[in-house]
Amino acid sequence: MKPDPTRLTPEQLEALRRLDACSLANAIETFHKRLRNEGFVDHSIRSIFPRLQPMVGFAATVKIRGSEPSTGGGIYPDRIDWWDYILSVPAPRVIVVQDCAPRLGMGSLLGTVHTNIVRALGCVGAVTNGSVRDIPMLERLAFPVFAGSICVSHAYIHILEMGETVEIGGLKINSGDLLHGDIHGVQSVPIDIAAKVPAVAAKIIEQENEISAMCKSSGFSLKKLKALVSKYPA
Repeated sequence: MKPDPTRLTPEQLEALRRLDACSLANAIETFHKRLRNEGFVDHSIRSIFPRLQPMVGFAATVKIRGSEPSTGGGIYPDRIDWWDYILSVPAPRVIVVQDCAPRLGMGSLLGTVHTNIVRALGCVGAVTNGSVRDIPMLERLAFPVFAGSICVSHAYIHILEMGETVEIGGLKINSGDLLHGDIHGVQSVPIDIAAKVPAVAAKIIEQENEISAMCKSSGFSLKKLKALVSKYPA
């Protein structure tokens, strides 16, 4: 029987987490699994806490809306079934929230209460095209957050659906996708190559360090640089 591709060992996940996003992207490119302009969010999604260490986890996807009140009057009822869904995703988990409202980021799902809840449910970070709030508290928790904006209110936020494909910053994310995020942004890691990526990244980093050392050395020359660069594949 073919092994479950999500069953990466904690050591393999940690090896991915230790990589910076740029080195990870460089390594993924060598496997030719996707185009080089695919697999990552665009500039509309930024790291709220860029000094935090990288995050790695499996996507738990949720769609929300909430910039406008219910047409039936009153407020939308809270849902708790999405907590059960989160636990159905392999750990470690990253909560991924697509805001589907006409006015993106008018209200935030992730603040003090919900961040503490998803963190207790094994989430190691959050990604949203919408907004987040209670920023000092999130920072004290050292909880990595990647978002489109920051806001003051939860407004009329309510959950539409969970476990479906979402789109964040141009990146389509399926439930269970493996995600990596750091100061540079968020990208997906193809499961079938995930265990091989760190070793490839290490070789690329070694090559980059050799080129950088040459450029800084007293014996630098353009001839030597060209000879060195020619040793490495494009």
